[in-house]
Amino acid sequence: MAGVPLDAVTVLLREVAATIIMPRFRALKSGEVEEKSPDDFVTIADRESEAALIAGLKAIVPASTVIGEEMCHARPELLQGLHTIDEPLWFVDPLDGTRNFMDGQTRFAIMVALRLKRETVGAWILTPADGSLVVAERGAGAFVDGTRLSAPAIVKPANALRGAMLTKFLTPEMQERVRRNATRLGEVLPGSMCAGYDYPAIACGELDFVGYWRGLPWDHAPGALVLTEAGGTVMRYDGSAYQPDGRLGVLAAANAGIADTVRRTLGLG
Repeated sequence: MAGVPLDAVTVLLREVAATIIMPRFRALKSGEVEEKSPDDFVTIADRESEAALIAGLKAIVPASTVIGEEMCHARPELLQGLHTIDEPLWFVDPLDGTRNFMDGQTRFAIMVALRLKRETVGAWILTPADGSLVVAERGAGAFVDGTRLSAPAIVKPANALRGAMLTKFLTPEMQERVRRNATRLGEVLPGSMCAGYDYPAIACGELDFVGYWRGLPWDHAPGALVLTEAGGTVMRYDGSAYQPDGRLGVLAAANAGIADTVRRTLGLG
């Protein structure tokens, strides 16, 4: 495959947003929402968006494999062996921030990442409510609506850091440790429940860091490329480099110095 199909995927995402996502925003009907597991929901918009994205991405790169959130919920075994796939591989989050979407809040996104030869080479994050698009290409930078993103390089002290920790899925022991140590940071928010918002917010300097527990690849592969191409850092809680392999614990930060400060201050490693 020659190059990353930035424009073709952008057109696809905007079409899905216009024809599937936005017509159901604040208009979901009875029977169009399902609870997959306790406090984890899927809507008809999630499912129809994923189906359209799978078909569209396979048309753009015919020999590719697509891994989507909803298909993996039905078949978890699809997540096995992702690190061994060399052919073109897409990660798809058809509606990131489903709960926000259901509640009529605008922080939701469509996210796609493309991997070639075990490296993420392209990323797209579209927020349908305002039409804003973030794209990144490995080695070429990250852009929001055509403007290059550059994450802040200043390493702030712990008590000046503002970020979020999603603690819902942490073990009780880790929840207590984070709660106790969070008072040493400037401000620790509960999180937006939308990685498609969080990663660009770090790259833009609105947040210094965000910590997650679940490391599902469709949630993090797109944002990880965006943030690292903007000069930021994405790592595991033990300090090792992030890879979209589903392992637990992901820390995204504006730079490596901030990430290290957050890890040490919260006792994550």
